[in-house]
Amino acid sequence: MDMRNITLRFGGVEAIKDISFDIREGEIRAIIGPNGAGKSSMLNVISGFYHPQDGKVWFRGEKRPPMKPYQVARLGIARTFQNIALFEGMSVLDNVMTGRLTHMKTNMFWQALWMGRAEAEEVANREIVEQIIDFLEIQAIRKTPVGRLPYGLKKRVELARALAAEPKLLLLDEPMAGMNVEEKEDMSRFILDVNDEFGTTIALIEHDMGVVMDISDRVVVMDYGRKIGDGTPDEVRGNQEVIDAYLGVAHE
Repeated sequence: MDMRNITLRFGGVEAIKDISFDIREGEIRAIIGPNGAGKSSMLNVISGFYHPQDGKVWFRGEKRPPMKPYQVARLGIARTFQNIALFEGMSVLDNVMTGRLTHMKTNMFWQALWMGRAEAEEVANREIVEQIIDFLEIQAIRKTPVGRLPYGLKKRVELARALAAEPKLLLLDEPMAGMNVEEKEDMSRFILDVNDEFGTTIALIEHDMGVVMDISDRVVVMDYGRKIGDGTPDEVRGNQEVIDAYLGVAHE
């Protein structure tokens, strides 16, 4: 994916100011910055929730026209959310199954009858979902209503639902927010495994700098809607403008 000169405004406020960066196939690309930097707005541009006033979005070598989120999902882009967005009254299995909707082709009539092609399609999709549940080690809670799960497991279920879409690009919005150390270690391991075993390209927003520097191939840094850094974790770690944005600058 290639973001070229993206500018996003809300009224007179520029949330993103002429930012360009790319996401290379097969990498883990982090987007970091202080609160209010415009990170989630950028993720919303990538996923089609927001449409920039200026700039172009290129995906897999083609310029992407303005699209709605469900159309972007059909291109192979899936995401998780900063605030968990699951169906609390449904089981883990049923929540993860919703990630397969873009792959289901039979119409509602045949699905209601659940026979023939519709039944075969349901069984095939359920097999894929079961594999993802096994991969993320949530077999023991597969029939548990999501509303009864602790926060860390809900985050893992949301990741499972995104993976069920078999995305080419996976967007993770603060996947470790609110987690304890053990939960962060587990989530970091799963993100690395997804990237390694499935070859999934990942773009993530995360505030835990230790995690970002450990798992990311490259990092882009935003501050007040501007790009102030871009490079490997070591390059970004030594960037004075990035250091100033996080630690503050003394004013005389």
